[in-house]
Amino acid sequence: MNFGRTRAAGAAPRIGPLRSEAVPEPWSLLALPPLDPSLLAALFADLPVTVSTPAERAPAAVTEAIGTAEIVLGDWSGALGIKAEQIAAATRLAFVQQPSVGIDTLDPEALAAAGVPAANAAGANAISVAEWCVGAAFAGLRSLAWADAQMRRGEWPQLTVSQRGGGELAGRRVGIVGMGDIGRACATRFVALGADVAHWSRRERTAEEAGGARWLPLPELLAHSQLLVLVVALAPETYGLIGADALARLPQGAYVVNAARGGVLDEAALLDAITSGQLAGAALDVYATEPLPAGSPLRDDDRILLSPHAAGASREAQGRLITLVIDNVRRAVSGEPVLHVVNGVDPVIRRRG
Repeated sequence: MNFGRTRAAGAAPRIGPLRSEAVPEPWSLLALPPLDPSLLAALFADLPVTVSTPAERAPAAVTEAIGTAEIVLGDWSGALGIKAEQIAAATRLAFVQQPSVGIDTLDPEALAAAGVPAANAAGANAISVAEWCVGAAFAGLRSLAWADAQMRRGEWPQLTVSQRGGGELAGRRVGIVGMGDIGRACATRFVALGADVAHWSRRERTAEEAGGARWLPLPELLAHSQLLVLVVALAPETYGLIGADALARLPQGAYVVNAARGGVLDEAALLDAITSGQLAGAALDVYATEPLPAGSPLRDDDRILLSPHAAGASREAQGRLITLVIDNVRRAVSGEPVLHVVNGVDPVIRRRG
């Protein structure tokens, strides 16, 4: 049966217009870290994303730029956040990836209310921060930075070092506040060095879950801790957690290491406790205001070891963090569940609008 004209012998068959599958538009990714835009673009070059940055490093510029963003890469420096004002303007936002463990620059509850999952980089820097905490403990207890500065001035403080309240880490009572990946990594290292390690966290954990550290209520942990290590997340319930009253519970001559967030520790109360002789000293990697102001009194006390929020900045940790972030963005744009969601939203990312 013939439904049309017969094709002449030898003639080429007629081919209609080719049908092509629609190619999805690249995802719009707004990157907030303080990195060169070309480097940020290169990191995601193999993914179907278009990378942009705010016109300037200011909250108003983020609010303006976020309106067209589908994915936001947060700022680990803490300078730029995603709070209520930015979330209200983010009509297309589908996913926020924070390139750090801490999420205090985000409003996870507001993001959840908007149906936007937020993920962090859990575990990427745990080894790095834990090693810094152990190193800071050694440096503080043995006055290494102070002795180095004295030697460079031509002094020979051989006898004075032992009079500054230091001592061995082995056998020392260590208390860890916070028991996430970093807390567990700290606990295993302090236990291996022969310390008597306990911890407090908002959820009670067994010693097996906590790297060998037994759980104590916070008042008991403070009384236990000749060395207090802070690695707890900053949240409304942990803001100002270690203030004057808490510091007063520490044994005479205790030492404090803070690698959590500046808001967890009352810096003025810490200075008072060191000045009075209640505490022997401290090691700080984080501060209430960052960068630490030039006139901060913390800079004037040589019993305080200062570090520029770099505990987690080892080369290895940075490599793990970059790998984790890129993989999670790949998961987001390919429809796979993203990892480490912190605000309880469905981890499968869907485009909006």
